[in-house]
Amino acid sequence: MTETPETAAPDHEPMFAALCTELGICLHTKGQAKVVGALPEGLDAAVKAVFAAEGIDFLNATGSLKRDVRDCLKASLRQASA
Repeated sequence: MTETPETAAPDHEPMFAALCTELGICLHTKGQAKVVGALPEGLDAAVKAVFAAEGIDFLNATGSLKRDVRDCLKASLRQASA
């Protein structure tokens, strides 16, 4: 089945580029796939997937880093849907 522009999968590359350039969290392809897979579960699940993919202990990460990752994902997703 061919995807039409209306049903095409969103391009998450800008989101991962922003994570890398703004926060220094540069995920490999497998890590990116985990984050994309977590997105339907919500933004918090995607944030946890970012930390897991990067090998950062979510429970011991600073609140500011968690917030920064969440804000970065949220801004990128908002731009992708606009």
